[in-house]
This record gives sequence, C-alpha cells and structure tokens, in this order.
Amino acid sequence: MARSKRLYIVDTNVLMHDPTSLFRFDEHDVFLPMMVLEELDAAKKGLSEVARNVRQVSRFIGELMQRQNVSNLDEGLDLLLPEGVDLPRSGGKLYFQTSMPEQHSSLLRDGSFADNEILSTALALKENDGERRIILVSKDINLRIKAAILGVQAEDYYNDRALDDLSLLYRGLRVQDTGFWDDRGDLESWNDSGRTYYRFNPGSDNDWYPNQCLAIGADSGIEAIVKTRDPDSVKLRLVDDYYSGSKSIWGIHARNREQNFALNLLMDPDIDFVTLMGTAGTGKTLLTLAAGLAQTMDEKRYSEIIVTRATVSIGEDIGFLPGTEEEKMTPWMGALTDNLEVLMQPQEGGEWGRAATNDLLASRVKVRSLSFMRGRTFLNRYVIIDEAQNITPKQMKALVTRAGPGTKMICLGNVEQIDTPYLTETTSGLTFAVDRFKDWAHAGHITLRRGERSRLADYASKAL
Repeated sequence: MARSKRLYIVDTNVLMHDPTSLFRFDEHDVFLPMMVLEELDAAKKGLSEVARNVRQVSRFIGELMQRQNVSNLDEGLDLLLPEGVDLPRSGGKLYFQTSMPEQHSSLLRDGSFADNEILSTALALKENDGERRIILVSKDINLRIKAAILGVQAEDYYNDRALDDLSLLYRGLRVQDTGFWDDRGDLESWNDSGRTYYRFNPGSDNDWYPNQCLAIGADSGIEAIVKTRDPDSVKLRLVDDYYSGSKSIWGIHARNREQNFALNLLMDPDIDFVTLMGTAGTGKTLLTLAAGLAQTMDEKRYSEIIVTRATVSIGEDIGFLPGTEEEKMTPWMGALTDNLEVLMQPQEGGEWGRAATNDLLASRVKVRSLSFMRGRTFLNRYVIIDEAQNITPKQMKALVTRAGPGTKMICLGNVEQIDTPYLTETTSGLTFAVDRFKDWAHAGHITLRRGERSRLADYASKAL
C-alpha cells in the first residue's frame, strides 16, 4: 500500500447515508472491510432511500474498477470522481480488505457480530501499519465508544452537515437600534409606486443578504426588507403593515414582528422560495395557508395549493391505510385541517356559506404524498412542504426541482422536532435549504421566535 497521512475505515452506515462519502476524504485513503461489503449487499434490495444509496455506492465502486482495470486490488483504486458528481477532486485511494486478520478473541468470542468484525479489522490495520493514522468513521455512536475503549481512533461523519453549529444558521432577521441611521451619511430615500425605498453603502459590513428582514428600533420601529445587495450598495424597501386595520390576509393579522415579515415574504411575487422556521405555535402553517389562499382564490396568481409532508410518526405506526393517495395522507394533515377551519369561517351565509367555502377550497387545496413526487412538474402552483425538518437534503433537492414556471415553494419546519432517526439539526434538508438559498435574490427566510397559539403552548415549548 502507498503511504499517506491517514487511512479512513468507512462504516456501512456512512455509505448508506451518503453514497458520495467515498470521495469526501480529500487526499487521504479509504478502506472498506469485507463486512461492510457484505452489509451493503444485504441492504441493496427495496425501494427505500437506504437501498437506493447502497446501490449507488455499488455503482461507484464498479465504475472505479471498470475504468482502472486493476488486476491486483492490493494496490488500491484511485478515487476518480464519476461523471455527474460535482465535488472537489479526491487525491486518495480506495483499498479493500483482501486478507482476513487473525480473529481478536476478545471481540469475537460471543459470535461474529458485524461491528466487532469491523473493529477487529481496524485493530489489525493499526497493529500492522504503525506509520499511518488509522481512523474509523461511523455514524454509530456505540461503535465509536467501543473503538475508543480498544484504542482505535473513531470519528463521526461530518461532511453531511450544512454547518458545524445550529447557532450559526441564518435567521433571516437583522435587528438594529436607532443609531443605525446615524452612520449612514450617504443615505438615499425615495418613493416609487406607493412604496418607500432606501439605499446606502454598507462599507465593510458584508453581513447583508437578498430579502433579509431588517428591524430598526423597538417593536414599533421601522421594518424593511433588503431588495438588492451589491458590493457597494444595499437597497431597502419598507414592508407592508399587516398588524391591524383593513390590510389582512384572509382575515389573518400579524401578531408580532416576525409574522409581519413572514407575510411580506409569502405575498411577494418576486420571491419563489420561502423557508419558515419556528417552534410549535409560532403560526408557520396558518400564515402560509392564508397567503396561499389569498393569492390563489383572490389574486388568481396560482392555480391551486399543493400540500405535502414527510410521513414520520411520533409514536407507534398505525399500519397501512386504505383509500386514495389523498385519503392515505389525511391522518398526516391534521395541521392543515386545523388551520383551514380557522380560515374557512365565512362572515356571512351561515351553514350554507360554510359548506360552499369548504367545497371551493377542496377543489383548490390538494394533499400529495412525497412518495409520488419524482418526475412531476408543478406549473403555477403554491407548494407547501410541511414538517420539512424530517426531509433529507437529497429529498429536498428532489422536491424543489419539481418547481416549474410560476410556482412558489414554501418549506415549514422546526429543527428542534426532528422525528427521523438518522437526521440531526445540522444535517436536515431544511437546514441545508436555509443555508444554501440565503444568497439567492428570489429566496427569503425568517425564523419565528414567539409562540402565538396559546399561553399554555408557549409555556410548554419553553418549559418541557
């Protein structure tokens, strides 16, 4: 084997999670134990995300072997990037376990467990190759603990994270005191089509993003949105006031500053992609539905509203559900139903008016499953992706790329309530979407902080 700084032993769960992980170790080498190949072979069948990832790993390895035609695998395979994989070039090699080590009786005396086989291989490599750092990479914390006990260096897989710490995630809101205006000697202001604009030079302050929300002063201060961000100028536009009075969205008024910003982002036709994050009761779904109904039913900007979400249970699964796609999704759409009941209260007409409203909305609001999104294209639709914190980055990409001309997509979620066992706050598809879209001129984000559901729900979100 050619010497290099490090040799990474990659566990099966890393490859199942990210098929491109083979090519994400920079100039270092990658080692696959025989047990990892056995586990990949056992998991390749089925239509699940894991099975698809396993098959992709096998295709990557097969392509590497075919392109290089190496007769002796002891020499390893150069980790050449496959076509269509947009990653920095890897300078390392891929090695396979071509000989079985002597069994470590302390590990394998109770049977040949997969984790213990991998640990045994790591120990053998460490004993036989003392000049190189041997590092076991696994998403299984129990395996990492056992490795640490036996003196094998073990690490989690970090390349699937959008950022290192959730506190670094873009909030979408910048709060300034009234002294903000004192430092703006080059400030310009003007009115255009009934709207007020400001422009100033940000100087060395680079922490400005398109459609970023800006609050100046206390709760009753000025609220604006960044419309353009150039190297030498930032243009602001004052937001619409949805707090009270006649200006409401389907009878809904903003109850706090973040909700007012959210309504402005949702109602802006120049913004194609909106992400709303917040704890339970902050109004994410209600605001999004109200804005969707106003633009679909009143302004005729979109032809219909499509709602989808990841079907992940909090408790035990309730088994297979009968009926059509929409009927199967009904138990998962309690939040949609609850909020529609708030919005579907006609001012006049009594029971007849309510029934007519229900029928009209049923024809415009469609519930769809994530399972059948592949290959679809949404034209002039208002698409709501609820509980987006339970979606992987790959699923998020598959969903957002369904958008056709005239379509607006809204992702809602709370990364503190992830129910998928293999996702974390920093690896969720919602976190990826917020971080990757913050620089795009047609995307907006706001984190809702204050609960408005009830005093009970607000207290529970803080105390429990």
